[in-house]
Amino acid sequence: MIEKTQAPVASAVPDDWLWVESLDLDAQGVAHKADGKVVFIEGALPFEYVSANVNRHKNNWEQGTLTTIHRSSSQRVEAGCPHFGLHTGACGGCKMQHLHSSAQVAVKQRALEDNLWHLGKVKPGQIMRPVEGPTWGYRYRARLSVRHVRKKETVLVGFHERKSRYVADMGVCPVLPPQVSAMLMPLRALIVSMDAVETCPQIELACGDTVIALVLRHLEPLSSADLARLRAFAQQHGVQWWLQPKGPETVHLLDDGGETLSYALPEFGIVMPFKPTDFTQVNPHINRVLVSRALRLLEAQHNERVIDWFCGLGNFTLPIATQAAAVLGVEGSEVLVARSRENYQKNCALARTNRPLCATEFVARNLFEMTPAMLIADGYADRWLVDPPREGAFALVRALADLHQQRLGAADVVPTPGAEHWAPPKRIVYVSCNPSTLARDAGLLVHQAGYRCSAAGVVNMFPHTAHVESMAVFDLVS
Repeated sequence: MIEKTQAPVASAVPDDWLWVESLDLDAQGVAHKADGKVVFIEGALPFEYVSANVNRHKNNWEQGTLTTIHRSSSQRVEAGCPHFGLHTGACGGCKMQHLHSSAQVAVKQRALEDNLWHLGKVKPGQIMRPVEGPTWGYRYRARLSVRHVRKKETVLVGFHERKSRYVADMGVCPVLPPQVSAMLMPLRALIVSMDAVETCPQIELACGDTVIALVLRHLEPLSSADLARLRAFAQQHGVQWWLQPKGPETVHLLDDGGETLSYALPEFGIVMPFKPTDFTQVNPHINRVLVSRALRLLEAQHNERVIDWFCGLGNFTLPIATQAAAVLGVEGSEVLVARSRENYQKNCALARTNRPLCATEFVARNLFEMTPAMLIADGYADRWLVDPPREGAFALVRALADLHQQRLGAADVVPTPGAEHWAPPKRIVYVSCNPSTLARDAGLLVHQAGYRCSAAGVVNMFPHTAHVESMAVFDLVS
């Protein structure tokens, strides 16, 4: 939340006006009624006097929607998208377009600090400068819903309406790349012209550096006429069509021979091929800065071994391999491990003109059931890079803490064979997409595993949304 503010002295303020003190991560203004009851107000910003229509009542709090701004915040701005707002039918893809982009980052930074302290009792030694980048046209991945509206004889393609299962009536989307935003209306026209207009519920977008891929989910086989329509659209708009008749494993190119999706990390001479349904960062501009900062903070030396936990396709692993002596990439899926290994081999071939990559292994582990014995089996590493999903890395950190407690001679911890010959990493760089699970894991690292939190800061991966990406550095206390 933004720092709470004191209401200015205003003798003539009516009793039903509310002074907004702060902002929560759902972009709701937080105020208090005269009796002390908390009111969450959608659309209100800190430093504002407002009136609200309260539509939800609980014992300790109420929730409502902004009706009138009597005094406006200096951080309030005009939304950059015509479909953003509080009215019925407004797109729910963004929550903070009415707040200046720098203030959005401040909200996220405060949320990180609050979570670290209140959930983990951890205070970083340094608050790092936020990582920021373009606030518009950044979203290179998106899942667009498709709905045929028979009464209006049209098709809607876009995000869901705010707090609704219905699809917003969107003509443009400024957070998508401009060429994709310009395709929204042609996509609607395409789907409405198809025989399968009723059985195509979703289009997934994945942009590489040079290729735009669209994945069409279709519940029934497509007719030859529909396939011809897709090919004509691809030709006209310069995109690839991929088809998904069932689960993600069924995704395939409509026509073979298209250019491979990939993104580059030019600072490290790395090129990362991927498939449109793979997990890659939504914001490639920020991802490049994220990887660069993470490796600078990691400070891997040419004689050191590094483990990249939750390595995915190798987004961090391969750049680390340009700096360390040896790298181990660990992921929970054999399929992902095979893909990571393939990306490593492709970049080794490219290394004749780029930087050579060090010896790198990839292994599959159930990272949500890690044990001290498994940590010991994977061997000593000087440094760790940890980049888990929203659930965090509790089992991994718990195993590390148990080994530390064994070294301290804790009576309630069962000794692990080989622990006496194993040592913890000197530094851990933890990249997180959920400040609450980061705070939980940080509490374990600091209070039970022998580390201090040297630094932490936010990464504004998703401007105008409530998503908080962050990074923290943990150093072993000698």
